[in-house]
Amino acid sequence: METSHVLAIASAVCNGAAAAAMLTARARIRRGDRQGHRRGMLTAVGASCVFLVFYLTRMALFGDRHFQGTGGVRVAYLILLATHVLAAMAVVPLVLRSLYLGLRARFDKHRAWARIAYPVWLYVSVTGVVVYALLYHWPV
Repeated sequence: METSHVLAIASAVCNGAAAAAMLTARARIRRGDRQGHRRGMLTAVGASCVFLVFYLTRMALFGDRHFQGTGGVRVAYLILLATHVLAAMAVVPLVLRSLYLGLRARFDKHRAWARIAYPVWLYVSVTGVVVYALLYHWPV
């Protein structure tokens, strides 16, 4: 297996781990477990940071990989990719602000920011895995 693919797999695993950690953290906070929520969200942040290292390394060393599908599938992929990239750019300040407020125990403001950041971040993490699958495993 080529190195670029290994880095792509590592990135997808990090995205999946971030999504799983976010879902777990959300379930914890709904049960009133602040420490479990904190651990889960810090795990999600860590997984996303490691993702970024793998992604930037792959891009610097190997550049883009182009989707092999055509026609309607290609259009659907490009729409998915565009929404993924736009959301990924938007989510960084949302997550950083929410993280800052949570760590400072400013929970009312943290909750307000997290209501926006959480679904966007979850979307980015899940669609990151989907983009990987389409790029490296299409056609099935």
